[in-house]
Amino acid sequence: MNARALPTRRDEAWRYSDLDALAEVWPSGVVSETIVVPAGERLARTIVADAAQPVSVRDIAVTLADGARLDLHMLNLGGRYGRIALDVTLGDGAHFELGAAQVAGGKTTLEIVTRVRHAAPNATSRQTVRTVLAQQATGTYLGQIVVDRGAQKTDAEQSVKAMLLDRTATANAKPELEIYADDVKCAHGATVGELDATQYFYLTSRGLPPSEAKRLLLQAFLADAYADMEDAEAREGLEAAALAALEQLA
Repeated sequence: MNARALPTRRDEAWRYSDLDALAEVWPSGVVSETIVVPAGERLARTIVADAAQPVSVRDIAVTLADGARLDLHMLNLGGRYGRIALDVTLGDGAHFELGAAQVAGGKTTLEIVTRVRHAAPNATSRQTVRTVLAQQATGTYLGQIVVDRGAQKTDAEQSVKAMLLDRTATANAKPELEIYADDVKCAHGATVGELDATQYFYLTSRGLPPSEAKRLLLQAFLADAYADMEDAEAREGLEAAALAALEQLA
């Protein structure tokens, strides 16, 4: 482990990283985890990375056996630098669901990096990532979907949106498809924007204070990441933590 060289910006997966912060924990401070879901079973997990640890780097390897399903929901808040990297492999008929949100202000750098490999036929994956950035924060999503030869009937989708509250904030988004099968359905989309002026005007014209209108729009934006959660208590916990982070940006 100690022989691992510090990544450089020549590596696409680390192009937008805070390498100075990374050097403080590399490699011994990188948290590695393995999640294995056996054939036909289902698992739901939530991960929250908050400012309690100023520099947080997580590598998570996921293997879904045939017919398995993982519902993974994450909230990346970070301190100075927060990175969560997922490497997911899907078996025949497996399903991977990712809902993730990132909220950052100041000079924080946050990253979600995913590689989802459809290694067998009939597997499905859905990734929904929402990011809100203020001041001089940087938020990144790099997402690669790989469809192996023979992984026919793959159905994969990425939806990535970032909202900038200040023009000095930076959002990076790179959804990527690498497909070696011919009977597949794959889609990805990425947008970076600001608060919808029409919706904001509508709410304030109905008597809501500007700060409350802004809060409601941002709350609804982030809630997209958790809309599919069946555990209402877990969903409310993630949304409450995201809302508390939003209020600190004001």
